[in-house]
Amino acid sequence: MDKVILVKIESRKDLLHFRTHETDIKPEDCVIIQSITGEELGKVVKYFGETFNCTKGIPAIPEILRKADNRDIENFTKKERDERRAHEYCQNRIKDREIPIKLVRVTFFTTEKKAIFYFTSEGRIDFRDLVKDLAKKFRMRIEMRQIGIRDEAKMIGGVGICGRQLCCKTFLNNLEPITLQMAKKQNLNLNPVKISGMCGRLMCCLSYEEDEGGRIVIEDQDERVGYDEEEDLAEDKK
Repeated sequence: MDKVILVKIESRKDLLHFRTHETDIKPEDCVIIQSITGEELGKVVKYFGETFNCTKGIPAIPEILRKADNRDIENFTKKERDERRAHEYCQNRIKDREIPIKLVRVTFFTTEKKAIFYFTSEGRIDFRDLVKDLAKKFRMRIEMRQIGIRDEAKMIGGVGICGRQLCCKTFLNNLEPITLQMAKKQNLNLNPVKISGMCGRLMCCLSYEEDEGGRIVIEDQDERVGYDEEEDLAEDKK
């Protein structure tokens, strides 16, 4: 029977569920998984017991490709080193050419000679000369991909005002539109500092907390985020 494991993707610091039929895989082992850029290296954080495996629809969970060997680890160590060098080189070219963009991440494919350079900017940018510099330097196909600031936060990650890892980094697969009306329906303090995330946009949790009935915010304790409504109401009755 396949078992479900939690894998940390080293290059992105993401935590994702996978399944495997290999019986000798344990925490701290390195595994190879499939991604849109080819293969990626991950490290097993934990594996779940038989109860979890029997109650979840694990066939829908992607399967690892294989357990990583020393050659895989060496290849991905070199890949990460090359990506860091490409990031540094691109940063220097952006500065020299005075292009108003912010470079977020560089990803090399493992299945072809191709690299994606993710960046943010306030508008449309002519980066044709930059692409020529990069293609000449790395001798591969170069794609410049503009992303939004919410996507940037999802890539980089961090800790929200609630003290937990960002929702977009941990479990939100789709970034849905968030409106101020969602905060109003929950009677929240509309101070932008209190309802905005690290990306500067309205917090993603405003959406799914609205679906769950919202949160209660006490006038003098609005720093308490997402606490249990029934528990606090019970305390007020004492």
